[in-house]
Amino acid sequence: MSNFIFRIKTYLKYQFNKKGPHGIHSPFIYEFSSKVIRDHSRLPAYVKISEAKKYMLSNRNVIETVDFGSGAGNKSFSTYRVRVSELAKSRSSSFKYYALLHRIVAFYKPAHIMEFGTSTGLSAISMALGNPDANILSMEGCASLANVAEGIFHRFNISSVELSIGNFNNVLAANLQKSEKLNLVFFDGNHRKEPTLDYFIHCMTKIDENSIFIFDDIHWSPEMEEAWEAIKAHKEVSLSVDLFQFGIVFFRKGVEKQHFVLSM
Repeated sequence: MSNFIFRIKTYLKYQFNKKGPHGIHSPFIYEFSSKVIRDHSRLPAYVKISEAKKYMLSNRNVIETVDFGSGAGNKSFSTYRVRVSELAKSRSSSFKYYALLHRIVAFYKPAHIMEFGTSTGLSAISMALGNPDANILSMEGCASLANVAEGIFHRFNISSVELSIGNFNNVLAANLQKSEKLNLVFFDGNHRKEPTLDYFIHCMTKIDENSIFIFDDIHWSPEMEEAWEAIKAHKEVSLSVDLFQFGIVFFRKGVEKQHFVLSM
């Protein structure tokens, strides 16, 4: 089955299973749905996020990028030259997901955030604007792409993001060692089952019951769906939410383990 057909089938399955707020029987998830996911007000930060995305989509500079994840196929990595605008177009999420990242951070105010996959920097900007006091450590495997992100952070006056450049396998241990706690982790790199689960398990050493993990592209491929199923089943995960592109897990104590498929 081609990846395109697979994603159509999984999207139709998601549409069939998703619920609105009236199908939620967890007070915590009901609040998360009504006050965060389904908050459709126009927040001031959206203007800057939109401007940053528009700027990246107009950036015609050519860089040599390195891909250590699913884009490398069966190789450990691949390199190619590409315009920044093309990367922004192919790797950027739709605005509603950047807006959701911003709302999650603005609502829960996580102080220590880690990101797997800086890419063009738009997700880090969205989170930084949600809590300017947060410390955000963003890891990016490609040095030239990290340089692009650093430029947009400077352009939009984002000073709370620390970039860590290198293959996640090589930099994660040191970054975890210097992290006191992980209040929020955004997994948006590699998109393969085994590395995703490995990063998840390593980050679990720094959580508490208020931590939030967000996984991008959980229905990207059969192996990403397998990773998502394993993450949901982990004994420390108490609540999980499937928003089709994002999978979000919580580690709340004293609640019944539940999984929700929700609409935005």
